[in-house]
Amino acid sequence: MNEIEFCGVVKRFPTKRNPNPPAAVTDLSLQIKSGEVVSIIGPSGCGKSTLLNMGSGLYLPSEGEVRVGGKKVTGPVRQVAFMLQKDLLMPWRTIRQNVELGMEIDGVAGSRRRQVADELLAKCHLAGFGDHYPYQLSGGMRQRAALARTLAVDPQVLLLDEPFSALDAQTKMVLQQDLAKTLYEQKKTALFITHDLIEAIALSDRVLVMSERPGTIIEEIVVDLPLRENPLERRKLPAIGPLQGRLMELLKVGKQEALH
Repeated sequence: MNEIEFCGVVKRFPTKRNPNPPAAVTDLSLQIKSGEVVSIIGPSGCGKSTLLNMGSGLYLPSEGEVRVGGKKVTGPVRQVAFMLQKDLLMPWRTIRQNVELGMEIDGVAGSRRRQVADELLAKCHLAGFGDHYPYQLSGGMRQRAALARTLAVDPQVLLLDEPFSALDAQTKMVLQQDLAKTLYEQKKTALFITHDLIEAIALSDRVLVMSERPGTIIEEIVVDLPLRENPLERRKLPAIGPLQGRLMELLKVGKQEALH
């Protein structure tokens, strides 16, 4: 079953001055199966974040349609959860209260919210930090809390927009490991935006490459490698190098610099 689909999607952002602007995303089609992790890479400004916003129902396509769980998206989708580069934790709420937020909005009972939050904080290596406030945690710990908050509503699809890009290299790899293990064990479906080519290969079943604006999918790379649940070990596989090289060719890394 396809958990999320983009079918011939075009997205424009009209204004009063320009009611028919050039498309930001055009002729874009992709399908992600249940339990699959797919990364999207592409030049800055190619529409990657626009794609995620359409997947969550925050934007509606100008043409074409998006489906989640086989149903057409016509507005914000309850089964989809976002995780962003910024943790966006509420500073006046404790870490546990931040994790509970989505469940609170859904009307889940307080005792159940606390149970789920504490279980997720333990899984995200934050046991004992539930009563702390965001300012008392490091950047990596706050992103772990953001991951716990994302998982607390038990989404069908996770949309991840460069969630680790602001972290140092070592912390990033630890959180990649936590995320990969969680996605694998809970059989979650995820669409992941990153500029880090090794991250894309290490975490994904497939990597989709987008063109410059107006963005569309120009190539699909199947990551036919073991250890998706263990990116620290997957990174060590010899096949990683050629896959990275192919992605660099598609993105023309170094070509523009060579012209100057």
